[in-house]
Amino acid sequence: MATVYSVAQINQYIKNMFGNDYLLRNLQIGGELSNVKYHTSGHIYFTLKEEGSAIAGVMFSSASAQGLDFRLENGQRVVITGNVSVYERDGRYQIYARQIKKEGMGNLYEAYEILKQKLYEQGLFDFEHKKEIPKYPKKVGIVTARTGAAIQDICNIAKRRNPYVQLYLYPARVQGDGAAAAIVKGIETLDNMGMDTIIIGRGGGSIEDLWAFNEEIVAWAIYNAKTPIISGTGHEIDTTIADYTADLRAPTPSAACEMAIPDVMSLKRRVEEYSQGIRQSMIRRIHRERKNLELLSVKLNRVSPKNRYENQRIYVDRLEEQLRKAMSDKLNDRKNRYAVMLGRLNGLSPTAKLTGGYGYIENLTGNPVTSVYGVKESDTIRISIHDGQIEAIIKKVKEKTD
Repeated sequence: MATVYSVAQINQYIKNMFGNDYLLRNLQIGGELSNVKYHTSGHIYFTLKEEGSAIAGVMFSSASAQGLDFRLENGQRVVITGNVSVYERDGRYQIYARQIKKEGMGNLYEAYEILKQKLYEQGLFDFEHKKEIPKYPKKVGIVTARTGAAIQDICNIAKRRNPYVQLYLYPARVQGDGAAAAIVKGIETLDNMGMDTIIIGRGGGSIEDLWAFNEEIVAWAIYNAKTPIISGTGHEIDTTIADYTADLRAPTPSAACEMAIPDVMSLKRRVEEYSQGIRQSMIRRIHRERKNLELLSVKLNRVSPKNRYENQRIYVDRLEEQLRKAMSDKLNDRKNRYAVMLGRLNGLSPTAKLTGGYGYIENLTGNPVTSVYGVKESDTIRISIHDGQIEAIIKKVKEKTD
C-alpha cells in the first residue's frame, strides 16, 4: 500500500531540497518591487516581479539593519541578495533577503572590488606603511563638508576632550562631481601646513554617496601624505578604499575624532582625583607617623640618659640636702654636748671657783702650794683669782691644829 504523507511532511521535504541546493542558498535576483509593506515588527514584506513573473520576499529587521541603506518603495528596481526557501505554514516559497541594493549598484561594487584589489597589490594597504597616530596632537586638520553633522560632531567632541587642540577645517565637497579632487586638495593643503593628524570623512550614505572616498586619486593622496591620516567615512558597516589606505580606520567621523584627540579633560580630572587621594593619604600617613613619633618620644624619654641624669641629679640634690641636714644636726648635737661638757668642765675647773672669793696659790716656780709645809715666812707666792694674779710675801705660817 502506498505511503500517505502529510502536508507538513511534504512542505518540510521541499524546504530541505531548497536548503540543499547550492544556487538557492546564495543568489542575487533583480526585479521591480511591489506590494512593499513595513510591518510593526520591523520586518519588510514585498513582491519582486519581472516580465510576468513574481516571487514573494521578506527582509527581517535583523537583516535590514545591516543590509539596507534606503527605504523600499513600490516601483523601485533592485538587486536582492539572499536565499530561496519554503514557508512551511503556507506551502509557498519566497526569497529571504540579506541585502537589497538599487539596481545599477552592482557595477559600482564591481569597480570597487577591482580597484581595491589593484591598490592592495600595489602595497597601498600594507601595514608597514601605516604611520603612528600622535598621542598628544596640537594641530588637527579636518577634510569634510563645511556644513553637516560630521564637522559639528567633531568640533563638539574635540572641545569636550581637549579644548586646547587647534582644529583646521578644509571645507571640501564629499559627494558628487569634483568631490574626490576636493578631498585630495584638502589632504595636500593640510599636509603642507604641518598638521599633527588629519581626519577625512563624512556621514553615512549609500555607496554612491560615499564614492568619492573610493576614488584612486584619494587613495594615492592618503598614501603619499607625510601626516598620519584617520579615515572615518559613513557608518560602522561602511568601508571605503580610503579606510583601507588610511593609517587608521574609524567607524564614524565622531570615532575618528576620539581616536585623534586624547581625552585630556578626563585625564585631568583623574589626575586631580589621584592628587586629592594622594594628598589625603599623605595627611593620614603624616598623622599616623606623628602619633608613632609621639609614642616613640615617650618611650625614649623613659630610657633617655638625660632624663636619667636629671633624675639622678635630683636624687643627689636630695642626698646632699639630707647630708647637710644630718651634718647640721650632728654638729648641733656636738655643740650641745660640748656646751654641756664645758659646763661640767667649768664646774670642775679650779679657776671656776675663784669667782667666789677663792684663789689659786703657787710659788714663783709655778708649783701649787698645797700645804703649809711647802712655804715658809718671807717666801714670795703668787695668788691667782678670777680677774688676775697677786704676788705676796708670807709673814707668818701657821699650821692647823685639831
